[in-house]
Amino acid sequence: MASSLRSEVIKLYKNLLYLGREYPKGADYFRSRLKAAFLKNKDETDPEKIKQLIARGEFVVKELEALYFLRKYRAMKQRYYSDDKP
Repeated sequence: MASSLRSEVIKLYKNLLYLGREYPKGADYFRSRLKAAFLKNKDETDPEKIKQLIARGEFVVKELEALYFLRKYRAMKQRYYSDDKP
């Protein structure tokens, strides 16, 4: 049980590191905040608490993806549509 949670946590960390490369405040800022968040909870042993933290991390992944999609949408809209139209 513990090894499956460990692998999930590692997978989540790697996924967040990958998504953090394009964070608006910079990859270094994101990486330091991510590392601090994971180190804060490194001594957690309760499997239920770990599952809650993983769920919270997956929520952050979805929020980051939404942020990037919105930024991409705005860039495409700005590129192809002018603001002059009524």
